[in-house]
Amino acid sequence: MPIETLENRFPGRDYLVELGAPEFTSICPLTGGPDFGELTIRYVPDAKLFELKSLRDYLTTFRDRRILQEEVVNEVLERLVADGAPRFVAGGGWCAARGGLTPRGAARAGARRAGRVAARAGDARQDVRTPAASGGSWISD
Repeated sequence: MPIETLENRFPGRDYLVELGAPEFTSICPLTGGPDFGELTIRYVPDAKLFELKSLRDYLTTFRDRRILQEEVVNEVLERLVADGAPRFVAGGGWCAARGGLTPRGAARAGARRAGRVAARAGDARQDVRTPAASGGSWISD
């Protein structure tokens, strides 16, 4: 399912868009049980912006998918790059604890310059729940 896009009216400017999916759900391929978590997407657009309803609908397809928690952020990132061609994109997520472990994953793609814009903006946002490494943003260079 492709993610629809809209024209970016400001393609010459590096700016950060941050999107949260606080009710992300998928299915464990080993046990068949549900995995509940949160997914955060940060991107610096180029010519296209992601249409939010289409992105939400894409993320909702994971509710019926058997996929490892560790694979989700990489698969979402590949779709975002393919459909929106952002200058920079990073995705991170965590799942609720199961068996005493709370898996977290993060992946990114794109230009380092735009990545620094995203990292600075991410460091300034203390109220957003994202996978964070000690000492800075999980998407910092």
